[in-house]
Parts: sequence; C-alpha cells; structure tokens
Amino acid sequence: HRTVHGGEEFASSVLITPEVIDAMKRLSPLSPLHNPANITGIEICQELMPGKPNVGVFDTAFHQTMPDYAYMYALPYDQYTKHGIRKYGFHGTSHYFVSNEARAMLEKKHNTRIIVCHLGNGSSVSAVFDGKCIDTSMGLTPV
Repeated sequence: HRTVHGGEEFASSVLITPEVIDAMKRLSPLSPLHNPANITGIEICQELMPGKPNVGVFDTAFHQTMPDYAYMYALPYDQYTKHGIRKYGFHGTSHYFVSNEARAMLEKKHNTRIIVCHLGNGSSVSAVFDGKCIDTSMGLTPV
C-alpha cells in the first residue's frame, strides 16, 4: 500500500500491523487528504483477505537520508523535538525509482549526482547523491 506520510517513524517499507495503522492515524493531520484514504484501503484489504500480509510503502521514507541541515527549518529547535516540524519530502517512491533508473542508464553506481523532477497533480524536486536523497523541495506536508 502506497502511503503518503510516514513521518520519521517509517524509513522503509513495513509489514502492516495494528501499531503501524495507529502510527499512520497519528500522522494523518500532516496528510489529511491522503493518509485516511490509505488507511481505509488497508482496512478493506484486511477485511476482504483476512490473514494475508499487507505491506506499507511510505513516500516519505526515501527522504529520510537527508542530512539534518537539509530537513531542519530555521525555527527554535523545540519545534522539531516537541512537534516534529521538519522537512519530510514526498513522492519518494517516484524519486527513488527515477533516480535508480537514471543511475542504471548512466551505468554508474558511484559518485552520481541526479536531480529528479516529479511532475503530476503535485510536483517536487529532489537532489540525489549515490542513490540517497540529500534534499527535496517539499516540506512538512504534501499540501
């Protein structure tokens, strides 16, 4: 299940558990147009296919490799520690795929510097070094 906002809690894909759904619900205020619908889809799949594993893939996960100077805002530090206000980045599944395809086309795995533009209903740009996001244009929410 593609899920838009995984906050700092999900840096990779995970098997969906009740705890994962609870975390997704806690993150829903940061992605009110997306996460609730994602949760509904997961719950329907669980109902229609009981006992079958479901996996959550988070758009924000790809951007978890950004250094702190890229994801921190020029705000008092307690805004980050108390409220999680930081840059999360979005469209991560797209940025991951496109940057890896570019590296493959270039036949270059090391010392790659790639700028990825995701253009759709929402748009974002990311800077990727050796397959890891080092900065992105989208911030706290996908809105």
